[in-house]
Amino acid sequence: MNILIGAIILVLASVFRADGGDMPQPNDVVFQTGFDSPAEREAWPPADFARWDTGYQGTTSLCITVPSAQASGGHMIRLPLDLARYRRCRLLFECMAKADNVSKPPASYLGVKFMLHYQSKTAGPIWQNEGDVYGTFDWRKLEFTSRIAPDATDGEIDLGLQESSGTVWFDAVKITVLNHPVVRPNPPANPPPAFKGHDLPRLRGVMSPGVFRDEDLRVLGMEWKANVIRWQMTRNWGRAGTDRDLAEYDRWLDGKLDELDKALEACRRYGLKVVVDMHSPPGGRYPNNDLAIFNEPKYQDHYVALWEKIARRYKGNPVIWGYDLVNEPVQNAPSPPGVADYLGAQVRAAKAIRKIDPKTPIFIEAAEWDSAEGYRDLEPVDVPNVIYQVHMYVPIEFTHQGVFGKWTPATYPGKIGNTYWNKDQLRKVLQPVRDFQLAYNVHIYAGEFSAIRWAPGAVDYLRDCIDLFEEYGWDWTYHAYREWDGWSVEHDSDPQNHQPSRESTDRKKLLLDWFAKDVKP
Repeated sequence: MNILIGAIILVLASVFRADGGDMPQPNDVVFQTGFDSPAEREAWPPADFARWDTGYQGTTSLCITVPSAQASGGHMIRLPLDLARYRRCRLLFECMAKADNVSKPPASYLGVKFMLHYQSKTAGPIWQNEGDVYGTFDWRKLEFTSRIAPDATDGEIDLGLQESSGTVWFDAVKITVLNHPVVRPNPPANPPPAFKGHDLPRLRGVMSPGVFRDEDLRVLGMEWKANVIRWQMTRNWGRAGTDRDLAEYDRWLDGKLDELDKALEACRRYGLKVVVDMHSPPGGRYPNNDLAIFNEPKYQDHYVALWEKIARRYKGNPVIWGYDLVNEPVQNAPSPPGVADYLGAQVRAAKAIRKIDPKTPIFIEAAEWDSAEGYRDLEPVDVPNVIYQVHMYVPIEFTHQGVFGKWTPATYPGKIGNTYWNKDQLRKVLQPVRDFQLAYNVHIYAGEFSAIRWAPGAVDYLRDCIDLFEEYGWDWTYHAYREWDGWSVEHDSDPQNHQPSRESTDRKKLLLDWFAKDVKP
């Protein structure tokens, strides 16, 4: 028997439940190696840049060295990992690593790579690792979590350097089950109407600009006929390590709340409900996109206190549809002991709000950027008057083409990667949200969805998304209105043209056709 196959069989056999069941359980070991035995070392393919060395705690470690002249590209060794049994599970990936003079890579997700990679037709190719790992450091733990897609194939663990030079050592690789697939209850028979926080047929609107301008809201409410706006209080988007100075952050937020006061008065005049969106919470994001409020008690406590402040300020304001607690939560590594995770932090804030404001709706967001995939292991929260929010930018190769630099044009509908994308495929992507909605009789709000304006077939993508939202009874807000012109429906499809089009674009006509159906609050 092949040594690698035999080792994997032994690992998998060791984690079957004693009662004979085949459901992976929390703390089950998926894979583990310390490189100490010949069998463990022979499982990894040889490479001219890799060697075995005395390392962590005097044991054998994997050492990879890349000269500066060869820093371009990837220098990794790869081990196949059968993920079939762990589909829909959330796994914890851990290893010990040490680095010597690893150069800073051009992007945070490059550099030292302890990475999971696999294929998925629904989620696309997956690469996941702890980000911003480079420089010189002694042995420390690298870790991240990943919920394995239901159709995951071709899994592998990668160890090495990417777009970096220097030397890195790896040891004590371990993968364990954090939680098993959620089993949803059957939908209730003849359920009452779900709580949605308003009595209108539907709320349809947009994400706000970054600043208050009365004319923008007048056009949106009076001319476009929208009836809701998601008001984002945002700054430093995409920049890691910001919002750490709480005194400075509070001064910024006080200014944004003063601006929100003006927006609420204008929205009252123009017939717009408002979602209050804390787009940039205190502490900001780490280089791996985790939010500090899920990892550091200082920032989580301040986050909760700020929502108490906001609730006291706006309790009973009829213009506000609800409080959007955090935008697009990401949690790649488990929260440390004593700190609530991405969902627990939202529950903490929600319960604090409820002691002050028992009625105003509260929006809960799922993990993984509030994606539909994040709904696969989302559990309902024990807080009254809650609405669940989802964001839709799948496939990102289509919706975000050109956002991050050069791109290969992708057309919708059409084949992107190995998947043909059309309305039926979008329905499959949104199915976890629909299952959650029906199982727990809750209301869903599609808080963000979009396609970059130069994407071929952008209007078809938006039309199919909206058709599904409407079919499922979801309220929705398009991203975004008079913010960055890449998302603007008032600009044409030429990425070099930054002036609004004199003629209505097909994307704008689509939104206005739907807004024409709105009933004003």
